[in-house]
Amino acid sequence: MSNPRDSLYDLRMFLTTEYACSYLPNHWARNLVADPTVTDDRLYSRLAALGFRRSGDHVYRPHCRGCAACRSLRIPVERFRPNRGQRRVWARNQDLQVRVLEAEFLDEHFELFARYIQARHAGGGMDPASPENYWAFVTSRWCPTWLCEFRRDRELLAVAVVDRLEEGFSAVYTFFDPLHDERGLGTHAILWQIDEARRLGLHWVYLGYWVERCEKMAYKARFTPHEVFIAERWGWMAVEG
Repeated sequence: MSNPRDSLYDLRMFLTTEYACSYLPNHWARNLVADPTVTDDRLYSRLAALGFRRSGDHVYRPHCRGCAACRSLRIPVERFRPNRGQRRVWARNQDLQVRVLEAEFLDEHFELFARYIQARHAGGGMDPASPENYWAFVTSRWCPTWLCEFRRDRELLAVAVVDRLEEGFSAVYTFFDPLHDERGLGTHAILWQIDEARRLGLHWVYLGYWVERCEKMAYKARFTPHEVFIAERWGWMAVEG
C-alpha cells in the first residue's frame, strides 16, 4: 500500500459529529478531519492547497449538511496591493518591533491571549482561557509554527501564530492587547506576514475560512486580490475598487 503522504487517495478521513456553528446562527457544523496518525508538515502543505486548516494537531475542512458557506481564502503575495486603510495601519505601526520565535510556551503570551479572549470572545469555547487549551490550540506535535511578537519597546502588543508551509504561510491566529484597538493590530499582523512571505520567496498567505454572511470575517475579503476555494478549485475574486 502506498504511503498516504504520497497519495491522498489512501489518506483516511474522519467526520466529526455535528455542533452549533460558530459563524451562522441556527446552523449546524461538522468537519472532515485528516487521519492524525499520519499527518505531518508535508501532508499539511498539500491539504492546505485543498482548503484544509489546522487546529492543534488536527487538519480539517468544514463538511456541513446543506451548507458550503465556509470558503478557504488565500492571498497571492506577489499580486497583493494594500488598500488605503491597510496602508494607514501599516504606517501607524512602524514603531513596533517584530521578533519571530519557534513555538514555545511563554507566560507573557498566554496572559495576553487570556485578556484578548475575555475581551473579544467572552462566553465562547475558549473562555475562560487556560494554559492547556491555549497551547493545544495554537501548536501541534509535528508542525513548524512561529510565534511572531509585535512589541513597542518592551511592551508586548500582539502575537501572530504562523505555520510555515512549503509554498507559503498559514495565518493560524492573532491575539493582541484589547486596549490598543486603534492600531489595527490584527490587520497589521497579516500585512507583516504577506511582506515576510514575499521576502522569503513564498507564494501564498492562507487566511483560513471566510464566510460572506459573517461580519466578523469581513476583514479577510479586504485583502485583495485573493482566491477562494470553491467546488474543489481555487478561483479569483474581483478586486475591490
